[in-house]
Amino acid sequence: MKLELFKALTVLQSYREIARHMNLPRRKKKVPLLEALGCRVFDDITAAEDVPGFDRSTMDGFAVRARDTFGASESMPAYLDVAGEVFMGRETTGSAGPGQAWRIPTGGMLPGGCDAVVMVEHTEELDAKTIGVTRPVAPGDNIVRRGEDISAGELIIPRGQVIRPQELGVLAAAGITRVDVEDPLRVAIVSTGDEVVDPARTPGPGQVRDINSYTLYGLARRAGSAPSICGIAGDDYGRLREMMAAEIARSDIILISGGSSVGSRDVSAGVIESLGGPGILFHGISVKPGKPTIGAVVEGKPVFGLPGHPVSAMVVFILLVEPLIRAGRYPLDEEEFMLEFPVTARITRNLRSAAGREDFVRVGLRQENGQLLADPVLGKSGLIATMARAGGLARIPPDLEGLEAGDFVRIKLI
Repeated sequence: MKLELFKALTVLQSYREIARHMNLPRRKKKVPLLEALGCRVFDDITAAEDVPGFDRSTMDGFAVRARDTFGASESMPAYLDVAGEVFMGRETTGSAGPGQAWRIPTGGMLPGGCDAVVMVEHTEELDAKTIGVTRPVAPGDNIVRRGEDISAGELIIPRGQVIRPQELGVLAAAGITRVDVEDPLRVAIVSTGDEVVDPARTPGPGQVRDINSYTLYGLARRAGSAPSICGIAGDDYGRLREMMAAEIARSDIILISGGSSVGSRDVSAGVIESLGGPGILFHGISVKPGKPTIGAVVEGKPVFGLPGHPVSAMVVFILLVEPLIRAGRYPLDEEEFMLEFPVTARITRNLRSAAGREDFVRVGLRQENGQLLADPVLGKSGLIATMARAGGLARIPPDLEGLEAGDFVRIKLI
């Protein structure tokens, strides 16, 4: 397919182009509960039992029938007989009759007949067998009903949900100790450029150490994939094609670092086109940094030719690759896309942009006088240290020609 180089698409347009052709796999594996952290659930998970499995107290106090406390006050307490005591971790077999109460600790099983708990602070003990209630309770006060947290048969984690620490707690509460999760996507990272050498080497004249393999590996792993650094192909067409063909066979997403521009030695586009259909879908996206990005699909697998400049490569990864790893799909529209930029701050200096292009500006974040401020971190896209000093990416929308100091801006934390 012959494409006009740099006929740039918007980010959302590039999403649609890739999504139309890609077919990311879903592989299932069963893992112990603790190993499920950070994984996506393969199928809907439902609870087999109620949580809690019994009515229980949320306070230290006395289990009562609420109606026996109506009208109680400090000047006119409701007097109740203490009929028993609840012990932690034991079944409560007794019940409360009219005018009776049971001592109960936090988390204790509610006796039969009781529908509320009076906090111990709202009682006075006349003797070992009698209390005065100085504040009334309503049915349900200070208790958790059986199944109030989770009901048997309830959907507790939907398919595709990433398991966070709170989901570990939900699964543990439901007695689920092994979980079917999606096997992480395999992301291959291939570097190009005759000037690029391994970080362990001392660069010679005109050479630079491989930065992008390591930043992309970190981004891919943080997003939840299983990345692999495949090595440096240089600007050798045959070597790059051999490496890419191997990764098309065994990986799910392939990243080529460098070689996305139009120089005579940039061979990535030719290699991608030779590997199979549909091939390159676009060459250029209307963003800064990162315009000379290649987006392709080969045998259903997304292939991205990322710019060689480290900042550009990271920004494009965050925009185009990270959503696929985290969610298995792209945002469906502008509104969903903006969920990726949840922080709002005031920009601290004027910034220029070009209408029709989205700019993503590195910013440092700080608080001042109760306001969140975003300080632009200035520097060329080849300077990796600028990314290390940034805490977020501020988005300048395509319908603006820049920002003025004091304007609000949406930010994605990085």
